[in-house]
Amino acid sequence: MEYSKEFKAALSAFSGAEKDKLIFRLLRKDKLLSKKLYFELIDPETTDDKRNAMEEEVSEKVLLASKYIGNTKYFLTVIRKISAEITEHVKITTDKFGDVSLNLLMINAILEYNNDLSRQRFDNVYKLYIYLINKVFKSLILIKKLDEDYWIEIDEFLKDTRKKISENHYLQKLCINNGLDLQWLECDQIPEDIDRLMKEMKTQGYLR
Repeated sequence: MEYSKEFKAALSAFSGAEKDKLIFRLLRKDKLLSKKLYFELIDPETTDDKRNAMEEEVSEKVLLASKYIGNTKYFLTVIRKISAEITEHVKITTDKFGDVSLNLLMINAILEYNNDLSRQRFDNVYKLYIYLINKVFKSLILIKKLDEDYWIEIDEFLKDTRKKISENHYLQKLCINNGLDLQWLECDQIPEDIDRLMKEMKTQGYLR
């Protein structure tokens, strides 16, 4: 939304008390903005601190969710909630590295249960696998936007992802069918136009 000069001038004319009242009213309605401002203004924890805490939380929550892996519909619901928490962390801290590392950590933690997943009927795990493939694609797109100084750390996550996918026959086959080349799971092997490739696959009806 564009704000006119007149509107900005009217806001500037508010007294300090009026501005404070307006800010607190807005913060009560927007919890995410409230958390973001708290983090930026007075939170003693750094982005790294927050990311480290999120790493533990993601690992613990996937471990707890694994008890329900036989009910893949419910399991995927829980995984989506964990993903939403990662998204909130990124919005609050603007943690671009964490946006990649935490999502790959989540994927790798889920694939720790390859044996349990492999025992499920393919129709039951299909949506979960498509969800994971989409997550990998989006992570690769984000990696291309990261400073290359992060690539060594990210490659460790990708190496684990590639290994785990390779150990899951149906997931590996689904990756191939949906245009995800496992050779790309190394930072310097990611195509420059990875975002276009993903869009093309979606346009053709894949990744869903």
